[in-house]
Amino acid sequence: MTYGILTDAESRDLRLLAGIMIPASSVHGVPGADDALIFADILKSLERDTADAQIALKHLRELSGGPFAELAPERRNEVAMRFRQEGGAPLFALNRVVLLCYYRDDRVMRALGQEPRSPFPQGHVVEQGDWSLLDPVRKRAPMWRRV
Repeated sequence: MTYGILTDAESRDLRLLAGIMIPASSVHGVPGADDALIFADILKSLERDTADAQIALKHLRELSGGPFAELAPERRNEVAMRFRQEGGAPLFALNRVVLLCYYRDDRVMRALGQEPRSPFPQGHVVEQGDWSLLDPVRKRAPMWRRV
């Protein structure tokens, strides 16, 4: 059986990797990214990032010397840390999907003290930051050519 375009093996590897990326926390009362609901959303949301996800998971499998899901937990963590260093753009795309799906989960939003809803039309209040941090950017010469 496959989920979308990922094979069962790729899905198992991705689920365990997602759980390492964002583990569950009983202290904060939040699930990990490997939670069934969140992971189903990840699989459904891969869409345009499926090719990058497959490239990333292939690299993960190579670093593992086989299926990542079949490694012992300690070895899995070691491989995941190495993968974090070597994953490149495909891993970046995969991270983006995992984070997107994780932070749109109602349980996670409630744990962050946010109302689980769309940001629009009501919006969310965002504290003002230190705008002076942008001064070096404002002083920089334009990076584009004037037309």
